[in-house]
Amino acid sequence: MSIAMPEGVNGVVNALTESVELHDVEVASVVSGSPRQGVLELGTIGARAGATTEVGIWELSAGEVTDTEIDEIFVVISGAATIELLEVPGHPAETGRVLTVAAGDVVRLVAGTRTKWTVTERIRKIYFAV
Repeated sequence: MSIAMPEGVNGVVNALTESVELHDVEVASVVSGSPRQGVLELGTIGARAGATTEVGIWELSAGEVTDTEIDEIFVVISGAATIELLEVPGHPAETGRVLTVAAGDVVRLVAGTRTKWTVTERIRKIYFAV
């Protein structure tokens, strides 16, 4: 897989129009619908400081899927979804909380959190993950 913005190279990518190849979501993760998802790796930052952060564009079509999250912050640039927190390690009171996200929202998900994404409108985000 090629990286759209390799380290050490100045460049620009339009996060709204850049092509993201979509694939069927793994059957075990699908709750309903026929969602498809894809990732366009933009590259990494922070390697020189000793902590590498992965940056990319992620897209998911309509449907419901479950996931175990990595530690990330992301910005929704298009679409809409709800993210139900099924299990939050160390914070059981957060279980059942639902985050409603749409274009312009900035979201933090903690590593190990089990989620259910219900995508009502194809969602696209720019993520920063470790």
